Amino acid sequence: MDRRHLSSTFVLLLFISFFSEVNPASFKIVNKCRHTIWPGFLSGSNTAQLTTTGFVLKLGKSRTVTIPKSWSGRLWGRTLCGVDSSRKFVCQSGDCGSGQIECSGSGAKPPATLAEFTLNGAGGLDFYDVSLVDGYNLPMLIVVKGGKGGNCSATGCLLDLNGACPSELRVARQNGGGGVGCRSACEAFGDPEYCCSGAFGTPDVCRPSRYSLFFKHACPRAYSYAYDDTTSTYTCAGADYVIMFCPPPYTSQKVFGARKDGALLPLVNKSMIYISSLHANGASLSGLLQLQSTVPAASFAMAIFLFWQLILPL
Repeated sequence: MDRRHLSSTFVLLLFISFFSEVNPASFKIVNKCRHTIWPGFLSGSNTAQLTTTGFVLKLGKSRTVTIPKSWSGRLWGRTLCGVDSSRKFVCQSGDCGSGQIECSGSGAKPPATLAEFTLNGAGGLDFYDVSLVDGYNLPMLIVVKGGKGGNCSATGCLLDLNGACPSELRVARQNGGGGVGCRSACEAFGDPEYCCSGAFGTPDVCRPSRYSLFFKHACPRAYSYAYDDTTSTYTCAGADYVIMFCPPPYTSQKVFGARKDGALLPLVNKSMIYISSLHANGASLSGLLQLQSTVPAASFAMAIFLFWQLILPL
């Protein structure tokens, strides 16, 4: 009797283990931008490859991609894409250099906002983050569906930083117009102090810079530099994920109105909305920081109210 009971228990545990290993996750990619985007995927080394590595996603549309359970990799959005004179597919931001809509193993050219995942990692947990370490090109939000364990918190960068980007980091649109990206200081200057390389290759030496703090102040939960792990990596288990491009800042209120979120930092630093609106053509970092410290709280509140009135109909 005991032997049969142990045998059946072993079979049950084996079945559960097998099922959990092969059960895939789903990523629902949503485009809330006012323009078409082209999401791209890059799988990590020694991980399962996806059935798609890039596709078109028109405004207001979504697409669900099935992700192998132990997958690791990143995804991002490309903008202002088309076919050039040599018949190659190219994008002004987030281009992966493949010459096609499918990225086929190539990553994003900085600057690009990245969603990074390691599914079914240590302790059976999913690890995920939104990273601005390679710069910024689009607002992005990760929201967990289902899942257990870890904190399962939302993370992302909900604000459009292209207008507020310091002039020394700003990437301008081809043929004039607004900015299409905001470079990291590492990408812009190549200094080991900004890149956390060489003599600055350890967390006790490489500290946040005034440039990484620009990103961190605007998007508190996003990675702002290489050793920003403590406030930027989130975990869950057995979950599906929604990755939303250009989520309006009030999204956080809708998402968390009926659930408890245990993250230490907010999704949005609302004062940066006001700064972004004032510096639509780019500004120096010193000017931005000075304005942030001097604008009255009442002005912040009014600017936020007016901003929400504009985006609520979206």
